[in-house]
Amino acid sequence: MSIVICPGIHAPELTQELLEGLESLSSNSSKFSTGNILVVPAQDYATLSAFHILQFLQANQGRPPESPIVFISFSAGVVGAIGAAWGWQILGGKVKALIAVDGWGVPLFGNFPLHRLSHDYFTHWSSASLGSGQDSFYADPPVEHLELWRSPQTVGGWWVNSDGGTQSRTYLTAAQFLTMLLKRYGELE
Repeated sequence: MSIVICPGIHAPELTQELLEGLESLSSNSSKFSTGNILVVPAQDYATLSAFHILQFLQANQGRPPESPIVFISFSAGVVGAIGAAWGWQILGGKVKALIAVDGWGVPLFGNFPLHRLSHDYFTHWSSASLGSGQDSFYADPPVEHLELWRSPQTVGGWWVNSDGGTQSRTYLTAAQFLTMLLKRYGELE
């Protein structure tokens, strides 16, 4: 598995809807399928715990870590994902990137690429001081918190590219932004 999903505290059906939406957008890619994705179980708040996520990864990925991974995390799941990403590297694994979807208030710092998606401009702006990464996204018009996770293909907004100290903005959907990142990190062809 090369994509690890760390959901928040919500109904598991929302994560399934996210995966179906991404799969429909990338139907031309034979490499992207739910078979390439490992979803951390959210029961007992396990996605809040880097320790539990690492245990789950070791049980499903092996030890020592064999393949580089991309973390996609949502809401409270960002808390466990950032710690697990650091832990994965300590164990000898490689983290291609961490994508935080509405991880408001969670500091994002690491020696791997980081990206934030936010359900509105305020969340985007107020999280920037905690690390936003080189590319980020915010919904415009704003959407409900869960809508960004459940249906990224219907959420329009701005991709903010902060490469080389200058900022540019491009309007697209959250799913297009995620797809672009997954292509960048070799998870889509």
